[in-house]
Amino acid sequence: MPTPASLALTALHIPHREFTHAGEVTSLEQAARERGQTPEQVIRSLLFRVTEGEYVLALVAGPGQISWPALRQHLGQSRLTMAKPEEVLAVTGFAIGAVGPFGVRTPLRVLVDQGVLAQEEVSIGSGVRGTTIFIRVEDLLAALGETAEAANLL
Repeated sequence: MPTPASLALTALHIPHREFTHAGEVTSLEQAARERGQTPEQVIRSLLFRVTEGEYVLALVAGPGQISWPALRQHLGQSRLTMAKPEEVLAVTGFAIGAVGPFGVRTPLRVLVDQGVLAQEEVSIGSGVRGTTIFIRVEDLLAALGETAEAANLL
């Protein structure tokens, strides 16, 4: 059965493919190795609460760590927090580790870090733990459309 992300991408006529890991994934390095990718090609989707009821999803390449000052400056906010696991589930419909920008419960503003844009093909959350979506970055951006903003978040 297709994942929520695959269903959303198929509806948009965006080329992609699913990959399911044979067992539990416990690290970014393991995920990259099993997918035949570099760690920078594994995209992490991080949900932040900007204000009460307002969230933003940041897509970050591999091991990169978001700079809180850069994120606050980009958003024009003096304060924000990472969403708690129960907020992530409520807002996206997905558990941490399965979150991606497609098929989410609530439409979200999406920030795409420059490190993502440096890749040709990436893997993103599918909505199902242990299954990912392979997608070319140009197709990712086309699918995100106007909800996406390029940002220097590291």
